[in-house]
Amino acid sequence: MTAATSVFDRPFRSERAVSPVDGSTAWVVVNDSYELHPEAVEYLAGLRRDDDSVNTERVYASRVALYLSYCAAFGVVWRAPTLWQMAAFLRWLTEEPLPPKGRKARVEPRFRKRGTANAIMTTTCEFLRFCVPFGWVDQAVVDQLVEPRYLRHLPAGYDAGEDGQHRTVRAKLIKYRVAVEGYEWLTSEQIEALLGCTVHARDRFLVALLAATGTRIGEALGLRREDMHLLSNSGSLGCRVAGPHIHVRRRQNANGALAKARVPRWIPVTEDVVGLYAEYQYERDQVAAAADCDMVFVNLFRAPLGTAMKYPNAKDLFDRLAKRAGLTARPHMLRHSAATRWIRGGVDPDVVQNMLGHASPQSMTPYLHATDQDKREAVEKVAALQRGQK
Repeated sequence: MTAATSVFDRPFRSERAVSPVDGSTAWVVVNDSYELHPEAVEYLAGLRRDDDSVNTERVYASRVALYLSYCAAFGVVWRAPTLWQMAAFLRWLTEEPLPPKGRKARVEPRFRKRGTANAIMTTTCEFLRFCVPFGWVDQAVVDQLVEPRYLRHLPAGYDAGEDGQHRTVRAKLIKYRVAVEGYEWLTSEQIEALLGCTVHARDRFLVALLAATGTRIGEALGLRREDMHLLSNSGSLGCRVAGPHIHVRRRQNANGALAKARVPRWIPVTEDVVGLYAEYQYERDQVAAAADCDMVFVNLFRAPLGTAMKYPNAKDLFDRLAKRAGLTARPHMLRHSAATRWIRGGVDPDVVQNMLGHASPQSMTPYLHATDQDKREAVEKVAALQRGQK
């Protein structure tokens, strides 16, 4: 592997740009001379116009930069790749070692998973497709990357159209075949272990809120005080919802947190969560700098004090808690835990879908998984029936 083809020396990279006018954040793609890549920048601007999450924009920017770097290193014309060149790119994504992670380089090199390579290829195809109407990429380039596919068995909730016109879809031609991985979730005991490892009331409330409501971490970090309707009657707040609950709304926040679901929703909370919020408010009141911040979750222990928590703050918190508890734990696993608990508790899937903010009933399918205990009980039940027949 030469220096020119190494992933450590990319001709293009993604950068975060801050507007000098209003302080808003945007992601761009630049070369070694910090010159903007016009087509990539316009593609990312399109994501912002569609009101996509800033995290989506960040991830897509890095993927497009990786594709452009590959093309520059291997002499591929990025706007006119052949089918074979794209296949080589996909293969390179899994064969090229990743940069060392952490302070000490690992002895064994790390590689991308095939599922990750597929995701990068999907973004690359979307980028090329975006460029077609502007004349930057020929339509024939995009057409060679997809193939028509007839859906004989329709997914749950899929509308094939009155005449079945939507049964034929455009499927990505170049991709790895990968097994569908199940969602990772935490048991009630593991969640209690996480809560037991918290030191501060704020952190305890954050973990409990995610576990109780199934909100995404971006939705939680985007909560404002006005969204916390924790009284038994919120009529004085102009809200007709009975009982303690929170409101999740999609809006732009200074900390970059954004609700993925575009439709506002409310989610009930338990008295335990209300109590933890009260404890957090007492802790927060001890930090004078936090008084004027309208966001629910703020920095209380590290500078800048009183400002809204950001995604990296939440990640660092969960990394510390997971290490103390001796288990793997990420914020999104608590969302899966809530959904799994509701489904297994007999809650109607439509209600679960509403509380999670999912647009499609298909999103409920991954939560209908069997646990080890389920499988053990099924085998023992059949064995008991067979013994009874002898």
